[in-house]
Amino acid sequence: MPRAGDRGAARARWLGTGLLGLFLLPVSLSLEVSVGKATTISAVNGTEILLPCTFSSCFGFEDLRFWWSYNSSDTFKILIDGTVKNEKSDPKVKLKEDDRITLEGTTKEKMNNISILLRNLEFSDTGKYTCHVKNPKENNLQHQATIFLQVVDKLEEVDNTVTLIILAVVGGVIGLLIFILLVKKFVAFIIKKTQEKKKECLVSSSGNDNTENGLPGSKAEEKAPTKV
Repeated sequence: MPRAGDRGAARARWLGTGLLGLFLLPVSLSLEVSVGKATTISAVNGTEILLPCTFSSCFGFEDLRFWWSYNSSDTFKILIDGTVKNEKSDPKVKLKEDDRITLEGTTKEKMNNISILLRNLEFSDTGKYTCHVKNPKENNLQHQATIFLQVVDKLEEVDNTVTLIILAVVGGVIGLLIFILLVKKFVAFIIKKTQEKKKECLVSSSGNDNTENGLPGSKAEEKAPTKV
């Protein structure tokens, strides 16, 4: 039998776990930041690239702060810093480190987009770009998401041969299955029609009068009664 002390300790642990869950539930449903599905992107030297970032909040936001940071092996700096007053306001930039950077986002119509455009790329721009968001309405809860940018001479061509072969095989198999189904339906239709025709012939034959042909099963020839 469990002792009273053990039961008390178990209740305490259960209560502590429940309180922790209640505390973490609002956090798990609150601020989220995303830079999209691709965590690594490549761009050609001398071109421009859009670094995406969106955020969402179940509790809304007010005087929200956002900023982008750049981090490489030997450099860390804040690229752009700004605020968003509320859901009906566009983001405003308060600090911008590089003139090549432009804020392309908007928070109107629930888009919550704070992406930046980086023009005239240089090889030194290779590194990690992190989008930070802090919401005072959620006790200054801060979230962030990072994307890695690789600046290259030229983009590598992707060999789609294997993909095309797979698609061709899958398409061929699907086409063959469809053809088999059509042939099956056609054969079933022919068999059905043939059976119906045979039934019609049998019915027609059983009702025919073959007297004139003198065939077995025909009507008996009527003979004149024998005179007595």
